[in-house]
Amino acid sequence: MKIGVLGSGLMGKEAARDLVASEGVTKVGLADINFERASEIRDQLNSPKLTAYQVNAADEEELADYMREFDVIINALFYSFNEIVAKTAIKVGVNSIDLGGHIGHVTDKVLDMKDDAEKAGVTLIPDLGVAPGMINILSGHGAGKLDQAKSIRLFVGGIPVRPEAPLEYNHVFSMEGLFDHYTDRALIIRNGNKQEVPALSEVEQVHFEKFGPLEAFHTSGGTSTLSHSYPNLETLEYKTIRYPGHAEKFKLLVDLNLTREDYSVDVNGQKINPREVFLKVLDPIVELGEKDDAVLLRVVVSGVKDGEPTSFEYEMTTFKDRENQVTAMARATANTISTVAQMIANGTISKKGVYPPEQIVPGDVYIEEMGKRDVYISEIEKKKINQVGV
Repeated sequence: MKIGVLGSGLMGKEAARDLVASEGVTKVGLADINFERASEIRDQLNSPKLTAYQVNAADEEELADYMREFDVIINALFYSFNEIVAKTAIKVGVNSIDLGGHIGHVTDKVLDMKDDAEKAGVTLIPDLGVAPGMINILSGHGAGKLDQAKSIRLFVGGIPVRPEAPLEYNHVFSMEGLFDHYTDRALIIRNGNKQEVPALSEVEQVHFEKFGPLEAFHTSGGTSTLSHSYPNLETLEYKTIRYPGHAEKFKLLVDLNLTREDYSVDVNGQKINPREVFLKVLDPIVELGEKDDAVLLRVVVSGVKDGEPTSFEYEMTTFKDRENQVTAMARATANTISTVAQMIANGTISKKGVYPPEQIVPGDVYIEEMGKRDVYISEIEKKKINQVGV
């Protein structure tokens, strides 16, 4: 299996780490516009399978030349590249997967290429991170075990193991992206109707072993493609997990217009966007640095099986890999995209076209493969459950 990675950032590096450690993978490429950075990671991982490349992903010819060398491409670039990478994959006849990007309907643009991908005989899967990504795969796995799925409730959080004031949070991805998730409205299904609710709303208490009481609240983007894949659900919602009090604190910051992109104030005759200032102030305060993080995940899929109310509950708690200094979020994300890339390359996934993860990734194989990477996902089947609580 020959698998190429685009982007030598954290997720690209960790995907490459898993690929070179995987027995069936014979060749791994790591491409970046910054050749020195790709070369540095090649030297760190120190595997004869791995080759560094210099590729400008904005140049379709350069991109195509690189992609032709592989069976599957892992696109770990910023989401703005997802469309050009998908188009090029179809053009050169190579399978491709990405980490997602619902801002600007990027994932929708990739999904719209389904007919072209099918004609080209390639498989494209967007949204293969944790949320979206892992939660989609587990939702699809649970729904497939039911005769009728009625409810999907999703809970995910990347949090510090030892929280510190003032926000009890350290960022594991872009703070700008976090602001968008906290300010845009969240799409849900309630009583069978699609609707939008404010981010940071409907706070509820949740419990995870080793963490005690936590809180969960609506944020945007988490339901991803699930509302399209399962349009007849009675309930669909995604909530972000944080330490108690986080939502209330951030709601104040949102209400003070400190997170808005479309807002400015006059300061000594200059137009200033408070969001830009706030990002600069906040970034060093919430930087994770050497601290330990954890990713908590719970997916509850409820419905009817053999005439009885039944639910399948999936749960994961993953911690930082201290030996390799890899954050929990990077472990969960990079192992997900690497595992699915290998499923395509070895023929476990053989359907051609463009599919969201819940429609194409076999959940049983995925759970087993993640377990081999010390990312353990439990499954519990419950009968006659209370579908309101978690």
